[in-house]
Amino acid sequence: MEELGARRRASQPLEYPSAGSTFKRPVGAYAAALIDQCGLKGWSCGGARVSEKHAGFVISDGTAGFDDVMAVMEYVQSVVLRETGFTLEPEVRIIRADGSY
Repeated sequence: MEELGARRRASQPLEYPSAGSTFKRPVGAYAAALIDQCGLKGWSCGGARVSEKHAGFVISDGTAGFDDVMAVMEYVQSVVLRETGFTLEPEVRIIRADGSY
C-alpha cells in the first residue's frame, strides 16, 4: 500500500484540488498522452488548469469555479479532436446548478 501511494503521489497532482481523472480513456489511446501531445499541460482559464504533472487531471489553484473547469475541459476536448481526431469524453460527472447532467 505504501509503494502504491508513493507512485500515485509521484505521478498524480494530489497536492491540488481536482475531481480526479478528468477524461475517459478513448479506444486506442490514452487521454493524458493525447492532451500532452497537443501541448496543453498548464493551459488555464481562471483558477483551473491542465496539470503539468499529469495531463489527465484538471486542477484548481483553489479559486476555480464551475465555469473555469468547464472552459478548460471544453478547450482540451476541442484541441484534441482537431489535432488527433480523438473525442475525449468526461470521466467526471457534470452536474449543473439546476441539477441537470
